[in-house]
Amino acid sequence: MSYEPHEQLVAPARPSAHPLRLLAGVVLTAVLFISFSQLWSRLYRAVIGPEAWDRLADGMMRGATPAGVLINLFLFGLLIVALAITLTVLHRRRLRELIGPPALALRQFRQVTVALLMLFVVVMLLPGDASIAPQPNMPFGRWLLLLPLGLIGLVIQTSAEEIVFRGYLQSQFAAWVNRPAVWMGVPSALFAMLHFDPVTNGASTWLVVAWAFGFGLAAADLTARSGTLGPAIALHLVNNFGAVLIAAPGGNFDGLALYVYPFSLSDDDVLWQWFPIDLMMLACSWLAARVAMRC
Repeated sequence: MSYEPHEQLVAPARPSAHPLRLLAGVVLTAVLFISFSQLWSRLYRAVIGPEAWDRLADGMMRGATPAGVLINLFLFGLLIVALAITLTVLHRRRLRELIGPPALALRQFRQVTVALLMLFVVVMLLPGDASIAPQPNMPFGRWLLLLPLGLIGLVIQTSAEEIVFRGYLQSQFAAWVNRPAVWMGVPSALFAMLHFDPVTNGASTWLVVAWAFGFGLAAADLTARSGTLGPAIALHLVNNFGAVLIAAPGGNFDGLALYVYPFSLSDDDVLWQWFPIDLMMLACSWLAARVAMRC
């Protein structure tokens, strides 16, 4: 495996590559993010009033309204701010060091995004099971008006998660332990466990966790091969674009989706049928990204 480009992300992490410093960084980032989020919610509640806030909060919890989905996505900007503070205080690092050379990251992002969108279109044109075909969820005109905000929100959300897991955690682990099984596996496992939600997903929650772990490994591999976060962000963005803005499972963060599937993430039988297909789609996306970058 050609992971030499990963060095340009790992080298800036070496001066502060200590496990206790990394643990402190994770805790500080989490505390800051939670604190910023609570401060925002209190301020916004004071502005719009308790009754309006209760209605909005319900939509945010379930992702059942456009406003609820957009707020959830944009709040990830606070995670980037929290991590930037952590980097300055504990690591004496800059946020851009987690992303890689900007021009290269942007070029790789464009290459991978185009390749994945082409793959996405081809897959959408393939015949499928009519019994679980997605149904209209929102008038096209309204969806089109909300699309720019949705895309901006997805860029913020996916960039924040990739900066944290493939940027910060992966580079700090790689600077501490030079074993791909560690610096790819541990951040991917942490990323996967954030998707553990038995209340929403029921008995299928471990399928969601397993898929998220596979996604984390694919994104980690692309990051190490490319030396930037551009490909990983593109992979994450196109995946979430399909799952959040195009067709979402019914009742699961579907407030901005043009279509919804006639099942939820707690429908075990359907998810067991879809799991192999989702894994194959993930593998094809990873391979398309590599072909686009020629690596």
